[in-house]
Amino acid sequence: MKSANQRSAPPRRLHKPETVVLFVVAQQLFAIAADSVQEIRSTDSLAGAANEIEQPELSKVRHTIERGHRIYYVVNAGVHFGLPVTRPALVLILRQRRTAVLIDRIERMAEISTVYPLPLGFTGDERRWYRGLAYVDDLVIPVVQPGGFLTAEEVQRLDRTAKAAASQRELEGAVQA
Repeated sequence: MKSANQRSAPPRRLHKPETVVLFVVAQQLFAIAADSVQEIRSTDSLAGAANEIEQPELSKVRHTIERGHRIYYVVNAGVHFGLPVTRPALVLILRQRRTAVLIDRIERMAEISTVYPLPLGFTGDERRWYRGLAYVDDLVIPVVQPGGFLTAEEVQRLDRTAKAAASQRELEGAVQA
């Protein structure tokens, strides 16, 4: 037999807390799942390792970096989100993606209990960019979808451009030798 307290209590939905990295781009705060970030580096530490890539249709990507025999396309988050131009100080190298993201700074790590669905006011690309919204310290923060920075088609286009640029560099190196 159940007591009165047991009968009147509504069922509770338990959410497993998720650790996120809160980061800033052009004074805007974003969150990304901590387990989707492989590495956080200073842009200064990558200065000599970055190669330029020119893809006019994808102005958000201007460089590639190689980490562990893998090419990553460096997305400028400010350009991606349509925010004012800043001087990014950090790069997030994403796990299980060939994407690295330029950001201004890390605010901190936080734990969120729920990612809320996007309101209907979010349309178009925004629906691909964000997983949803989180509530942290009286702020509503967009939670970034790691795969939203570059589509599979964009990665393929960048692969073709990077391959052509590498061939051009090899050709120029052979001519100079």
